[in-house]
Amino acid sequence: MPATIVIDIDPIIFSGGPITLRWYGLIISLALVVGVALAVREAGRRGIAEDDVLYVVLWAVPFALVGARLFHVIDAWRYYANYPLQILAVQEGGLAIYGGLVGGLAGGLVAVHRRGLPLWRLLDVAAPSMILGQAIGRIGCFINGDHQGPPTSLPWATSYVYPGNLAPDSQPRHPAQLYEMLYDLALLGLLLLLRRRLRREGLLFTMYVALYAFGRFWISALREDAPFLMGLKEAQVISVAAFLLALPLALYLRRRGQLLGA
Repeated sequence: MPATIVIDIDPIIFSGGPITLRWYGLIISLALVVGVALAVREAGRRGIAEDDVLYVVLWAVPFALVGARLFHVIDAWRYYANYPLQILAVQEGGLAIYGGLVGGLAGGLVAVHRRGLPLWRLLDVAAPSMILGQAIGRIGCFINGDHQGPPTSLPWATSYVYPGNLAPDSQPRHPAQLYEMLYDLALLGLLLLLRRRLRREGLLFTMYVALYAFGRFWISALREDAPFLMGLKEAQVISVAAFLLALPLALYLRRRGQLLGA
């Protein structure tokens, strides 16, 4: 049964000599710019200077890119062991969200320590920006054709027909990238709604981690990624760990805030 949505988009916008511009790279750059703009706006509401936010960003972004690529390479090691030079082909796709979050957090912690900034307040500032950036980034995955789900006859199934995309075939499949994008946008709306109500610093960020991990576990179950551990995919394993860490911490912060009258 033919897909209702046929994707006939060239992943490459422009190619000339050594220069190749891809939709994926352009959209990831857009996600970064929009995310930083939102973070600057949120920081102003919480009494954090714009220069401090940009300082953290300068540390967090390089760490995030390295972490995102590293987690992806580990997940797809069978491929990269045979084609090691492809590890550097970041512009073609292959950035793991969780690796970006872990790497970005590590870089942010370095910046916070060096400048003596309020950690939990900055994490609360970052939460809406991070989930917004993730939602925008999934558009790049959608154009690339990677991270699809299994074949389906649903009317919103997608079929990739343009040569050079990363789809496994042209069968109509679940658009798992769009499922995650919609979930991310819903989570963004919830975080923006709660950010004025959750006064305890760190609570917004821990809720973001727990709720994203919960949704990502089930969305990853649809994606046709290789098993990583105990029959689960890499993102599912990390989702379980993140949820089990973030939810108790969120409950602790909430309880502590009640006891302190915060």
